[in-house]
Amino acid sequence: MANFFIDRPIFAWVIALLIMLGGGLSIKLLPIAQYPTIAPPAIDINATYPGASPKTLENTVTQVIEQKMIGIDNLRYFASTSDSVGNVTVTLTFNPGTDPDVALMQIQSKLQLATPLLPPEVQQQGLRLVKSGRNYLMILAFVSTDGSMTRNDLADFIASNVQEPLSRAKGVGDTQLFGAQYAMRVWVNMDKLNSYNLTITDVENALKEQNSQSSAGQLGGTPAAVGQQINAPLLALTRLENPEQFGHILLRVNADGSQVRLRDVSRIELGGETYENVSFFNGQPAGGIAIKLATNANAIETAQAVRKKIEELSKFFPKGVKVEYAYDIAPFVKISIIEVFKTLGEAIVLVFLVMYLFLQNIRATIIPTIAVPVVLLGTFGVLAIFGYSINTLTMF
Repeated sequence: MANFFIDRPIFAWVIALLIMLGGGLSIKLLPIAQYPTIAPPAIDINATYPGASPKTLENTVTQVIEQKMIGIDNLRYFASTSDSVGNVTVTLTFNPGTDPDVALMQIQSKLQLATPLLPPEVQQQGLRLVKSGRNYLMILAFVSTDGSMTRNDLADFIASNVQEPLSRAKGVGDTQLFGAQYAMRVWVNMDKLNSYNLTITDVENALKEQNSQSSAGQLGGTPAAVGQQINAPLLALTRLENPEQFGHILLRVNADGSQVRLRDVSRIELGGETYENVSFFNGQPAGGIAIKLATNANAIETAQAVRKKIEELSKFFPKGVKVEYAYDIAPFVKISIIEVFKTLGEAIVLVFLVMYLFLQNIRATIIPTIAVPVVLLGTFGVLAIFGYSINTLTMF
């Protein structure tokens, strides 16, 4: 084999140049990460049942979903977790090498069969499928430097104006909000409720009936009368917007004409949707959002895309709101890769010096020295073929 290439030096040079070209192009295409993907691909199904206990979640949500997740290709096993605030996560783990996109499509079709069997409260909250990695790429902290915004203000601003644009950035697999959007909190006084012979179910039914979005129709709809010239939709204020409006919700009308309203049995205020997360940054109340990397995405490019998006959105931030990057692995990954390349350059120089020291011939020294970049670039081509990434382990 060696004699074949020695007798055909031009052919050998062409092969070497093709290897270097393929390896050089692979460097641009290979994903960059801190560590290689060792764990098998997994997809999470997230559901929320407000106020439900872990046992209730297991019986009404987890078992229903798990019973429908049968017949999925390459499914290895699934596990579920639930907490005391009504959150449940079902994790489906697949065999190594499974395409996450294909697995996601199969899970979605199975989930459509399970959705009608779930409680209405769970269906209203919706189900989320996540195929991103489990580790955080970045954590962003939003701080009000002038103290004009509270923790709930910041969290509501992030959920309404920042979370969705960031989720569309290239390479972002999932986002997690540290905090909660604003919601109307109804704190029921059970003693007062019992004194009026009412139950929580009565309160829930009244809220659903009197705080619903409905169509009011239109004026002058078809079939139109002869000579009619006006056709306009009717707008009705059906969704309540402030605590005073919620307080007027009618719970019952007594025989003597007296009325029991929601404000008579409860305290109503605008507060956080949940209180399970309390965020601080350097001792200041803050809202936060975490970024998770998508499968096979480039960590450095994704971090740059997130920073660019934040810079674009910052023009519309409220006065005094500042973004701090509390956690970011991209600089560490970038420095690690740069240091590895520097080490490779130093190794090439040392190879040249050692070979020249022993051979004492510049021509005999250059030939093996040239082979070093050919082999290194060819290695990147092999990494691309087998689906590996550039990380601190493969670079060694």
